Amino acid sequence: MSDHFQTILLFGPPGVGKGTQGKILARIPGFFHSSTGDIFRNMDAHSEMGKLFFQHSTRGELLPDDVTIRIWHQNIYANTILGLFKQHADLLVLDGLPRSVNQAKLLYRYCNVLKIIHLVCRDKEALFERMRKRALKESRNDDAKPEVIRRRFEVYERETMPVLQFYPKSIIAEIDAVGSPACVMSSILDAVVPIQNKHFQATPP
Repeated sequence: MSDHFQTILLFGPPGVGKGTQGKILARIPGFFHSSTGDIFRNMDAHSEMGKLFFQHSTRGELLPDDVTIRIWHQNIYANTILGLFKQHADLLVLDGLPRSVNQAKLLYRYCNVLKIIHLVCRDKEALFERMRKRALKESRNDDAKPEVIRRRFEVYERETMPVLQFYPKSIIAEIDAVGSPACVMSSILDAVVPIQNKHFQATPP
């Protein structure tokens, strides 16, 4: 088996529910959810990397690509050492990465992307409102500012959407993100269960 992480990407605009679906999927044995947003927000705000992240995030901007990949890989390595992520048994569910074509190229060194779950919501204003409410609920005051939210969408459309063109269309599953979390997860499982079955068959006992 390849030393690359066998990976499923959760892809979509801010507020579409990637984190929610990733956390649900992580409760199913054989899936490990890695959220770059959670990784960054849990960083020490007084550390060098923490300060760099918060400087960018409060403006709705992305960290430099090489820094993003380095921080993420350090976190994955730590989870592997702790035994929380079993590389050859688990499918890695990646949420929030890659956010640019260059990040996708850098990620190629570590990940074999088997499936991309593209969560779609055509109502951008509904996503704005969902992000605002989430920011207030989680005391992320900067994220609640309309100008920051709109900036995030501008960055997503300019830098992240082109990532879909980097991967083969054959591995992209477009999922309607409108509906209850269980309804959306049902559609996601239709796409990822065959991937997990194939992965288990290829995993040495």
